[in-house]
Amino acid sequence: MDADRPDPAERDALPWPDAAPPEDLVQAVARCFGPEGPLAAQDPSYLERSGQQQMAAAVAEAITDQAVLVVEAGTGIGKTFAYLVPALLSGRRTLVSTATKSLQDQLYRRDLPALRDTLGLPLRTALLKGRGSYLCQHRLILARGEDSMADAATQRALARIETWAQGTPNGDLAGLPGLDERSPLLPLITSTRENCLGSDCPQFRECHVMQARREAMAADLVVVNHHLFFADLSLRDTGMAELLPSVELAIFDEAHQLAEAGVGFLGRNLGSAQALDLARDLLAAGLREARGLQPWAELAGRLDRAARDLRLVAAGPLAHRPPRGGSLKLRWEDRAEAPDFVEGLAALAAAATAVQAALDTVSELAPDFPKLADRAQALSQAARAFGQPAETGRVRWIELGSLAMRLVDSPLDVREAMQGQLDAAPRAWVFTSATLGAEARLQWFTERTGLDDRARTLKLDSPFDYRQQARLHVPARFPRPNSPEHPTAVAALAARCALRLGGRSFVLTTTLRALQRIAEDLEAPLADAGIALLVQGRLPKRQLLERFVAGEPALLVGSASFWEGIDVPGEALQCVVIDKLPFPPPSDPLVEARSRQLEAAGRSPFKDYFVAEAAVALKQGAGRLIRRESDCGLLVVADPRLAAPGYGRQLLSALPPMPRLDDLDEALDWLVDLTRPATRAC
Repeated sequence: MDADRPDPAERDALPWPDAAPPEDLVQAVARCFGPEGPLAAQDPSYLERSGQQQMAAAVAEAITDQAVLVVEAGTGIGKTFAYLVPALLSGRRTLVSTATKSLQDQLYRRDLPALRDTLGLPLRTALLKGRGSYLCQHRLILARGEDSMADAATQRALARIETWAQGTPNGDLAGLPGLDERSPLLPLITSTRENCLGSDCPQFRECHVMQARREAMAADLVVVNHHLFFADLSLRDTGMAELLPSVELAIFDEAHQLAEAGVGFLGRNLGSAQALDLARDLLAAGLREARGLQPWAELAGRLDRAARDLRLVAAGPLAHRPPRGGSLKLRWEDRAEAPDFVEGLAALAAAATAVQAALDTVSELAPDFPKLADRAQALSQAARAFGQPAETGRVRWIELGSLAMRLVDSPLDVREAMQGQLDAAPRAWVFTSATLGAEARLQWFTERTGLDDRARTLKLDSPFDYRQQARLHVPARFPRPNSPEHPTAVAALAARCALRLGGRSFVLTTTLRALQRIAEDLEAPLADAGIALLVQGRLPKRQLLERFVAGEPALLVGSASFWEGIDVPGEALQCVVIDKLPFPPPSDPLVEARSRQLEAAGRSPFKDYFVAEAAVALKQGAGRLIRRESDCGLLVVADPRLAAPGYGRQLLSALPPMPRLDDLDEALDWLVDLTRPATRAC
């Protein structure tokens, strides 16, 4: 939290903006963005942008009217300042939610301090993340006390974390150097809702999670993320339940991810990792606090075996060849009635019930035991619930990872949850993103979030001159996207582009399987040319991006997480290759359920869902190319369907207005021109 913010009691003696009449907010915002305003005074290179001013005015009006506003702001609009300036000048208590932790950190550590200083506001801000983002000091002590159960590498890693823990001011693991977000250490050093001891914890006074929540409650503006927001609606355990009622303005940036984030958290989950963690914690606590009073090893072993057996029967034929580097969704109907799957659920429920019964006999010996019993009871109840038919309007699937399995029972959308929030208390709501739908009314977003009957909408195109700065190439003769030859052809095309540029290229794939194939085919040609091949999954995402922009010739191959939220301006990135049109996978259980829902309503799943989803995803991927007014580059979509009549034309219209270069040699010549600053057209 910002320490230089005066106590709220001192506000009356300060020029705090809520002293101004509400009807003056629009004018105050206009002056701020004007040629004589504080933004221009602070930055000599400041340029007025009409789109940014339009958006800022619309946000100011929504705040004044306590209205719902949905804004699609194309790349380059400057949407962050367009919503932050009205929010700060309004003096309203504000919640800003983003899709990613990286944007959370950018807002909190860069944008908000800069604006606070520019506007001269006595602003107190706070950053609030989920439990899993903070070090749990009690769990760290327990993990270090069980060094005998860990290998030497884990012991060394825990020792490094312990050293870092002594100096961290907030316990935010984003500040821990070298910690991979996929690290198996994370469950050992973070808490969950189930294993947190609350006020019974010996480290409660120094708890980083509680510290973050206290700071959020005292702040004027709090930065959270979509997952945290929806997790609280489901679990009531993120601090949001206490915070949200006091908020007068809620802003959702990267709002195109809001619906999917909500669907993931508003359902019921049962994971093998959840059971394995309980077995590990049960054994450790039992031997530490009540050795000999119950057969802890036998109970933990039974629970462990039940979890692993359930994963095997849920995976079926894929049990011994799980996906690499990602997860795979399996249809619930394919496994739900299989006898071994039903028996596996019953065995897990029985093992968890036995654990709960044993823990109840020692509940008064240590605060860990009641919490462990609650976890065992929840696990047993979830296993029994998944043994019953799903409720109407919900969908189930099995999510299979390389090491774990998860059963999911989810609503099809977040309409009901969002409408409940909008009806709960009067406040202003702002939803914004660079991509919220191809239609002027932004129905792609408003329908799926339940905002279609109450939202004001504003669609602002990017100010960039795409006709001058960019070109689009769609190969006319190319293997069909579903053919075995397609990944090899994409790799060959990407290699030709990267060789002309000396790297400076992204390849964005629609599946992890295609990513692996394309990366394998790129190894030899890039190695011969001295171009580094950076592949998602081989290094943490942050390290991949750091290497890509470090200056060495490089090509990066990434899938879903690289299609959006990646900002590489300048000459470091001048070519983006998309392997094929990003239609939702028709075999995905959630996609199947939504398609059936549309058919039942007399609508076309392909037109109203598949094409609409592909248009938004395609625009997000293409948006990686041009990030500044001075950027230039080539977008390659290696899917001839984009140039076909019908839906191809519809998808093409979702892209920025880039001139087409149908001939590959002409497209490659454009890339060569980009390496010659003296002659390039842009």
